[in-house]
Amino acid sequence: MEYSIKNYNEQLLKQNFPSYVLGADVGGTHTNLAIAGINNYTPVLLFSLHFNTKDLNSLIPAIDTIQDYANKNYGIQIDTACIGAAGIVSNYNDFVKLTNVGWTVSSNEIIDKTSLKSVLILNDFQIIGYSVNLLNFNNSNDLFVVRGSEGNFNSNIQTRAIIGAGTGLGKSILNYDKHFKAYVPISSEGGHVDFPVQSDEEMELVNFVKKVKGISQPLNYEELISGRGIENIYSFLRQKQQYSDTRYTNEIDNSDSKAPLISKYKNEDEICKKTFSLFTKFYARCAKNFVLDTLALGGIYIAGGIAAKNKEIFTSKDFFDEFENAYRRSEIMKKIPISVIVNYDVSLIGACFAAMYNLKK
Repeated sequence: MEYSIKNYNEQLLKQNFPSYVLGADVGGTHTNLAIAGINNYTPVLLFSLHFNTKDLNSLIPAIDTIQDYANKNYGIQIDTACIGAAGIVSNYNDFVKLTNVGWTVSSNEIIDKTSLKSVLILNDFQIIGYSVNLLNFNNSNDLFVVRGSEGNFNSNIQTRAIIGAGTGLGKSILNYDKHFKAYVPISSEGGHVDFPVQSDEEMELVNFVKKVKGISQPLNYEELISGRGIENIYSFLRQKQQYSDTRYTNEIDNSDSKAPLISKYKNEDEICKKTFSLFTKFYARCAKNFVLDTLALGGIYIAGGIAAKNKEIFTSKDFFDEFENAYRRSEIMKKIPISVIVNYDVSLIGACFAAMYNLKK
């Protein structure tokens, strides 16, 4: 079982923290685990181990590996963990059947077979929500600020929202817990809300995707705001034959992974440019509606690899024209702080914070 190691700060590894937690992020492709030291109710990432999920038949070998590594190299012993997983988590946060992996994660099994004594399981997007507590608004390695707050953003405890497109589309509401002084994410299936059509072209697009995918129910946001959403929009525009073929379109058509190429050529190829124009508008519409649904006056965070790699689209006219286009509520939308999460360790940060928060609670 191969894995790679990432150390975050050699000096911190030499310190003795009052306590330690384990955070994990289990996805269809990668499984990442990290150890964080806790000081003043703040987890600090010390090191992480990274596995290929296909090399695992359970999470337990990965947990054993990082615990052995922590103990043998730094004398660290862990008994508390939080695991973020891509799948539907049980009501008691103790079990998840992974969406794209043939095995499950059970807190009872982990406690029985490892030295861990407390294991919390959360949805993978929920742990990103917890990370907001540690992301620094003034650190460009954490957040790309599209529009800042009029006041002190870090002292603003109004409701915030988080949305993120990747393999799917995730949403979460962030409510502030005054007792624990932390934002707590509320899980959501908002990515599956019906897509609101606003033009004949959009109706054509929706009908095209439904026909190609064999969907009889209303089309949801996720089929347009995600990696496959980018491909769906591109395929729709290709079949309309309004654009001439180029060396870019030929490369994309022959690729098994079209979305990254469409992103790569969005400034060189007209059909890619149009694809991202529509994608950006739909993303803005979804974000706008979520802000209004939740009255997230504290701001909205945009997460996911697509946003981090294409953060400039959120400063575009396409985005703001749609985001602020709210009948009788435009003035609210013009003041909403907007940030793109660019820290790629965000899931591990969130999982470690959630483990600490659960222990503290």
